[in-house]
Amino acid sequence: MIEAISNLDPLLQALIRALLFVVPTLLIVPGFIWWERRLLSWMQDRWGPNRVATFTFGKKFPMAGLRGKKLKLFGLLQPIADGIKLFTKEDFTPKAVDILIYFIAPAVALFPAFALGGTIPWGPTHDHAYMVLTPVADVSIGVLYVMAVSSLGVYGIVLGGYAGNNKYSLLGGLRSSAQLISYELAMGMALAAMVTATGSLRMTEMVKAQEGPLWGFIPQLQNWFILTPFGFIAAIIFGICMVAETNRAPFDLPEAENELIAGYHTEYSSMKFAVYFMGEYAAMFVFSLMFAAVFLGGYNLLPVNFHELSASVSHVAFLAWLSPILDFLGEMNPTLAPLWFIGKGFFGITIYIWIRATLPRLRYDQLMNLGWKVLLPVGLANFLIAALWTMVTSTRDVKTGWLAWLAAFAGCFILYHGLKRAFAKNLESKYGKRTIRLVDQKPGAVEG
Repeated sequence: MIEAISNLDPLLQALIRALLFVVPTLLIVPGFIWWERRLLSWMQDRWGPNRVATFTFGKKFPMAGLRGKKLKLFGLLQPIADGIKLFTKEDFTPKAVDILIYFIAPAVALFPAFALGGTIPWGPTHDHAYMVLTPVADVSIGVLYVMAVSSLGVYGIVLGGYAGNNKYSLLGGLRSSAQLISYELAMGMALAAMVTATGSLRMTEMVKAQEGPLWGFIPQLQNWFILTPFGFIAAIIFGICMVAETNRAPFDLPEAENELIAGYHTEYSSMKFAVYFMGEYAAMFVFSLMFAAVFLGGYNLLPVNFHELSASVSHVAFLAWLSPILDFLGEMNPTLAPLWFIGKGFFGITIYIWIRATLPRLRYDQLMNLGWKVLLPVGLANFLIAALWTMVTSTRDVKTGWLAWLAAFAGCFILYHGLKRAFAKNLESKYGKRTIRLVDQKPGAVEG
């Protein structure tokens, strides 16, 4: 089959690759919805979907031991029931909407998630068995393409809010645009640090760079960027920004029900309403895959160079039995690369859900302050330090590069605390010391 597809016209081959990403993503979205509802129910100590997909074996069932017993599949068919409900629900269109934009907006919101999937590396590009799973377009401006296309998703939200002719919908769309502008810059800084460390904009090259020795001198372990100091900071910034980009809690202000009814999709119903949420979950999955590709070693199972580690332990008498196991894992790592990669995407979805169950929605001023006053300055400083590390490492050696990184980090830390103390004294002298007490220190005490 691989040979047959490889011999096809390049345009047809790209179409097949695109379908191999789009169709499974659409099919897996209902599974993500089910997983979110089940996981939230466990975290919040309540019942989740558990009725649909419960079967009772009848009296005529051939196996006597199972007659009258129930088979419970944990509500796995609940997403299918939800889909049937949305398909058969009344499709109500308000009279005052802008009809053309009203119908186009959900499709515009769904498009970027699939367009971003075109640059994701599912397996080793040098392995002929995964030629079909390599990126649809391994473009030389991969990260810039990601930034450009991800910013298009807000158009579907803004247009939907505008077309609904509803002030709450419009406010939700405007909130989303302001949110994207605030967090797109910090996300760009996080990716720029990784581009500087890698020397390439291609995500395939970023994955290859992470297969090198950890910190440049530990060959048994892989240099996953999240294990490096500047990569860890960039990963935190990118993780926060991708939650904000997908309008998920605690950054779900464009659809804050206590303020905007339902936000940008207040006037949508039936399948148009469902398309927005398909786009949201597809974007969550794609951003999780991007995070895995840039910071978690892509399609590699563990941050371990199995063959290097096998060669090291084979010389140790009491660890020699590990050598064949490590060699086997080294062979299976590229063979099951897409499986490991999808697993990391599923882990990212789980983190999304965990954050939703843990953190309350931010106020809008808190959201703006976090983006402009915290993430952007930290991302810029991290980018400059990563650039310094790259320059010193390329001109001198790896250990000197890490010494330069430590010196730069210490300088930034001292500078931050000095500026913080100076501004704090200035503000305190001007406005006085401000304190907030949420609860009484002694419950039941009455102040005289």
